[in-house]
Amino acid sequence: MRTPTRARKRLFLPFALITSAALLLTACGSGDPAADVAGAAAGSDAVPTADVVSGVRRNADAVRLLPAGTTELTLAVSVGGTPPGTTYLSDGKTLTGQDVDFAHAVARALDVGLKTEQASFEAILPALDSGKYDVGASNFGVTDERRGTIDFVTYINDGQGFAAREDSELSEVTDLKQLCGRKVATGAGTTFEATLEKNRHLCTDAGGKAYTVQTYSEPGALWSSLQQGRSDVVMSTINGLRYAVAHQQGLKFLNEFHRLDVGFALKKGSALAPALRAAVNGLIADGTYARILEKWDTTESAIARSEISPPELRD
Repeated sequence: MRTPTRARKRLFLPFALITSAALLLTACGSGDPAADVAGAAAGSDAVPTADVVSGVRRNADAVRLLPAGTTELTLAVSVGGTPPGTTYLSDGKTLTGQDVDFAHAVARALDVGLKTEQASFEAILPALDSGKYDVGASNFGVTDERRGTIDFVTYINDGQGFAAREDSELSEVTDLKQLCGRKVATGAGTTFEATLEKNRHLCTDAGGKAYTVQTYSEPGALWSSLQQGRSDVVMSTINGLRYAVAHQQGLKFLNEFHRLDVGFALKKGSALAPALRAAVNGLIADGTYARILEKWDTTESAIARSEISPPELRD
């Protein structure tokens, strides 16, 4: 399936701007192309800058749950996405994004320092077990498979969705068999890739041609594959897809496919989990939580309360 010549000319300029911005971001640090699917904002003014964190006060109840002697947490984030995912402000140095705001708000509530380090999406979870990082925050969906080796403290609800070019005959994807024979672009090392690979057999079981899974490590390359007709559909986060479609011409958001809780990732059995949960619930109670979601236009991702490693949501 190819984009008509007229449409491709219309798409070229905004896509070029988006791609150049995405490449600049990924040059500053490796990140997950689909933890918050990218295609960077065409212009720094598209990145919200409201301060919704500095007013957070110390939560004494949450502090009492911290392991004795905890004064600083090392946070790992992947960079290279776009709002609401982790990206840079126009200075090229200051990290921002929904995950970043939540992490800083929790740190202030716990009255601890926060040392932020950049890492690739697929490297963060294994590094938690080694103790390299205390916490990972990169839109990590809570799945039963991940819960076997990682603990999570939930703070939003996001999940899996699809987007395509406007000329696609797809209007929604409610069954993966609708993808049979198509080329599906997604991010390497993500739940999207795992879901697609696990269910590829559905097409051949039904007598059809299997879909092709194309994985990308850079957001610019992922969206280029869709815009230029090398892929037919993108699977990624619901919030990230909505943002990307709003900032790129010629694309459409298809639908939500599967909702997932999203949480801070911790080493299995980490004593930090109860304190982080209490801090998040405190942010929900005092209104900070709602202000963070409003800033990033993700109010539909609100949760009623934070939990530690809840079971994977089932449709």
